[in-house]
Amino acid sequence: MSIKIISYNVNGIRAALLKGLDSWLEATKADVFCLQEIKATPDQLNVSIFEKMGYHCFWNPAQKKGYSGTAIFTKQTPKHVEIGCGIADYDFEGRVIRADFDTFSIMNVYMPSGSSGEDRQVFKLKWMQDFLVYAKEIAQKLPNLIIVGDYNICHKAIDIHNPKANENTSGFLPEERAWMQDFFDSGFVDTFRHFNQEPHQYSWWSYRAGARSKNLGWRIDYQAVTSIMKSRLLRALILPEAIHSDHCPTLLEIE
Repeated sequence: MSIKIISYNVNGIRAALLKGLDSWLEATKADVFCLQEIKATPDQLNVSIFEKMGYHCFWNPAQKKGYSGTAIFTKQTPKHVEIGCGIADYDFEGRVIRADFDTFSIMNVYMPSGSSGEDRQVFKLKWMQDFLVYAKEIAQKLPNLIIVGDYNICHKAIDIHNPKANENTSGFLPEERAWMQDFFDSGFVDTFRHFNQEPHQYSWWSYRAGARSKNLGWRIDYQAVTSIMKSRLLRALILPEAIHSDHCPTLLEIE
């Protein structure tokens, strides 16, 4: 039996629901649905929409209203759910949530963006340093680990529509790309690139200048697995036809 995992930065779950997120999700028949940038607390929406589909819903909203936050919806009851990563600055923003099952664990992350200013770029670089240590620690304890979410970094030139023009832009800076390489070198597999080496495959587009219709995008959303799980990979896809956000979902299917 396979397990279908969908990860999606919805850029506000309430706005995405107004665009038909619930009916789209039901049609996917996903076993696990990981959301980033939910920008809401459960009491601000009708959670029964998802519960009626058979999902157990676990939330880690940011303390700041209408900002950041992550959630995991799963049809299988987890053995354990870990809210946050134990680092106050990141947990205040609801950036990490993890669900452990018998044969795998899934960590859902919304990594910081540095695009809004220098302070946030400094915050992002500190996150990167801390998160790599944390991810390795969790992978030691839980070797069948999947880390999904919005990483807010393009790994290679193939992952961005105009690498030359963006080489000094947050999300494609040399130190960010080097961090991604360190992350994958430390024992994680980029599941999408495991199956697909084609260019022009993106998961986020600016709202400006018709970027999405022209496919001028960035691939900043990933589903990474520990190398021990490589033999269980069945397929990994980007789903650009889903238009509820400036991101699109990623799909991973494992044995």
